[in-house]
Amino acid sequence: MPTPKAASSRTPDATRRSERSRRAIYDAALALVVEVGYARTTVEGIASRAGVGKQTIYRWWPSKSAVLLDAYLDLTGQAGQEAQAGREGGEERAEPTEPTEPTGATGATGPTEPAGLPDTGDLAADLKAVLRATVDELNDPRFEAPTRALTAEGVIDPELGARFVERLLEPQLRLYVRRLAAARDAGLLRPGADLRVAVELLVGPLTHRWLMRTRPLTHAYADELVDHVLQGIAPR
Repeated sequence: MPTPKAASSRTPDATRRSERSRRAIYDAALALVVEVGYARTTVEGIASRAGVGKQTIYRWWPSKSAVLLDAYLDLTGQAGQEAQAGREGGEERAEPTEPTEPTGATGATGPTEPAGLPDTGDLAADLKAVLRATVDELNDPRFEAPTRALTAEGVIDPELGARFVERLLEPQLRLYVRRLAAARDAGLLRPGADLRVAVELLVGPLTHRWLMRTRPLTHAYADELVDHVLQGIAPR
């Protein structure tokens, strides 16, 4: 029988194997959605692309939509860390987060609060910087296909839609509200302004234009939204 020391020495290797498998599954799910679309992406295809058994996926997630949601959350988390590192340290990149067990099957791990919005003292400039970054993300092929897939699937799968809102959208919207609240407390916004409505007026039209492809999604459009919304909630 192995000694306790030998047995314990194998634990880190198992953890690393689990993390490698998780990363491979995330990469495979995102790649397949971009290459063949959501409808033609299957759990079998993800497993084959990732080099894992199908049972490994079903041990962690109940469906392909759950896999894609966790993969997308991981992707946006990495992008957020890179953006934060860029703001704080120029070229310096953020350290990767510690591996965590996938949460698609159990939902045991709650949503992670993303980094706060910038606060340079210039509210308009801060909001424009964030919305411009959102425009860039939505126009990035790495994000566009999985975002559209999750948005569409969330319409017909209420459970997935609720998880998408809880784990991604609400934490982001709260950051906007928090930034606007700080500006209101500083006397920069009308005291009675409904900040949640103001946030939805910022991000709603942006999302609509992108989702429906009514017109090009540009930095100039993002800037216009900020100008119009702030004009509406400025002190009178």
